[in-house]
Amino acid sequence: MSESFKIIYKILSTLEKSMDYPEFDPNSISAETIGTSEERWRQIIKMLVDNNYIEDVSITTYIHEKVGTPDVTNAKITLKGLEYLQENSMMKKAYKLAKGIKDVTPGM
Repeated sequence: MSESFKIIYKILSTLEKSMDYPEFDPNSISAETIGTSEERWRQIIKMLVDNNYIEDVSITTYIHEKVGTPDVTNAKITLKGLEYLQENSMMKKAYKLAKGIKDVTPGM
């Protein structure tokens, strides 16, 4: 899995878990917490918003910025984001199962 997809999965799964709490901690999905550069994080947040995986994020773009600065204070996962997590976890399980079969099959 590429680095960007790992970051997307971390952000969406954190937002999904945050549904159990009355308040969301925006630092839980910060670039530093997720373990990526600020620029990559900004681009991924913008992609997630543009593709309706997350909502309630405002992005302010300044003249000198390639990608705007997201405010994720009120970020929430959408139904589409939940569906992505569901499909992704099923694909992970299938991959692990297939990898396990390959690992124990002689001659492969």
